[in-house]
Amino acid sequence: MSQTDQAPVIVSLKNVRKEFENGTTALQDFSLEVRKGEFVSLLGPSGCGKSSALRIIAGLAAPSGGDVAWPQEAHEQSGHELGFVFQEATLMPWATVFSNVWLPLRIKGVSKSAARERVMDALETVGLQDFADHRPAELSGGMKMRVSIARALITRPKVLLMDEPFAALDEITRFKLNNDLMHLQESFGWTVLFVTHSVFESVYLSSRVVVMAARPGRVVCEHRIDMPRPRDDGFRTSQHYSDLCRDVSASLQASMEPADAF
Repeated sequence: MSQTDQAPVIVSLKNVRKEFENGTTALQDFSLEVRKGEFVSLLGPSGCGKSSALRIIAGLAAPSGGDVAWPQEAHEQSGHELGFVFQEATLMPWATVFSNVWLPLRIKGVSKSAARERVMDALETVGLQDFADHRPAELSGGMKMRVSIARALITRPKVLLMDEPFAALDEITRFKLNNDLMHLQESFGWTVLFVTHSVFESVYLSSRVVVMAARPGRVVCEHRIDMPRPRDDGFRTSQHYSDLCRDVSASLQASMEPADAF
């Protein structure tokens, strides 16, 4: 049993349903508990409701039914502090890197001068302290995603929600950012909920991989990745990693069978 198995539950979803106005049911009987310090990946076929689940947790969408609870709030007497990283970097093209990262604090009324130290700390965390005055057009895709991560970190969240943040990147950049993210999560003790289509990415990053069924989305099985963290290329090239990927891939394939049987 890992340490996170003993950790308190950060967020709990019970029998959550999400139905859109056009009648599409994205989630049905979706239940999940995420514990403090976990790195949980949601893995499933396109359209299975992974992003919908993430948006409901973030409060960006309301469930049509079921319950979403934050048990720790009753103990800590503080709101759930979230950072959200979208699939696209969604940066303001006219603004500098500094201004893009400053945005969440600016919305809260924090002046540029008062925010400077925190912004520069966030940029240093992702290795972009020398690019504060650059604009997004001057950055590579991987650098833009680092800016997006820095912006999510500026509020010092306890929970980081990530919706396929590395999907559009080349493999080398993706591997590098996977490693960086894992080291950051270990250093800061974040709880991470990560949406991905990649079996290989989910196994490499996660303490737990949650496999979802095709629409309507629901949890069909979980795989615990009980390997030391942070991991490195030695794990990525190991037989054990290959075996874990095969097992998760088989679960993913099984989750798609109902949708393909027509």
